[in-house]
Amino acid sequence: MTVKDEVREFLITRRAQVRPGQVGLPDSGDRRVPGLRREEVAMLADVSLDYYTRLERGNIRGASESVLNAIARALLLDDIERAHLFDLARRASAPRVSSQPMRPPGSVRTSVQRVLDSMALPAIVYNAPHDIVGANEAGRALYHIHFDTDARPNIARTTFLDPRARTFYADWGEARRMTAAMLRLEVGRNPLDEELTALIGELSARSPQFRKDWAEHDVHEHRSGVKTFNHPGVGAIEVTYDGWQLPGETGLSIVTYSAEPGTPDADRLALLPAWAEGRRARTLDAGDPQDATRVARIEGSTG
Repeated sequence: MTVKDEVREFLITRRAQVRPGQVGLPDSGDRRVPGLRREEVAMLADVSLDYYTRLERGNIRGASESVLNAIARALLLDDIERAHLFDLARRASAPRVSSQPMRPPGSVRTSVQRVLDSMALPAIVYNAPHDIVGANEAGRALYHIHFDTDARPNIARTTFLDPRARTFYADWGEARRMTAAMLRLEVGRNPLDEELTALIGELSARSPQFRKDWAEHDVHEHRSGVKTFNHPGVGAIEVTYDGWQLPGETGLSIVTYSAEPGTPDADRLALLPAWAEGRRARTLDAGDPQDATRVARIEGSTG
């Protein structure tokens, strides 16, 4: 999609999600489309209907910061959606000559890996296309099905293309929608990322569900929350995740997973390294060199 297309679809989908009552307007009940009308958004943003119509058609080039903020308030955008709107506006106003794309890092520094290995909690590091480029032992064990691949582990590919993801994530619907929304945010930030573009093309071609979720134009940034994994080795684990940008590593994010001390979830998290070690031992005892090599790679590296 062009920037113009992305702006149009983003504004239309956001407008459709706002009910009149949320912004103090009467809801007559005879609306032909869900959400606000264009004229209502224009009124709330204190711009002319013609001007807002041009914006919603994708003609956002040159829109001022004050106008963008007014549109964001009228559409009740959260801070992530507002940032995405500004990213799109910057892209629309950028010079036509393409700049050098930012390359997504394919690994973490040795010092960062040492920090990961020193952590008792599961932790992973991923880049914009959702490749897992760093992890500690507990993180590899928690994300076991993602590492069970001959290629570099990728959260988005596993979530949408691996049938096991439907049960691994207790709420697969939320997991996949969140993943698509995170990719949408990254595209807005760095549209020249060839690996990210290729991933979205692959998922669009191979997953009807991804096409549906992608068309929602939602954006999301992984900060903090609660999720439940149905782990094949230790059972269901409800964890709190916390994520942030890795300092000094543009394009890399680290996520840690924890549970309230003394709870069954904390006990299950603590079992993950032992489960991984036991799995390695059982495979080695089985005497299949190919399987042993595969398990060693899965449990001992990020590909």
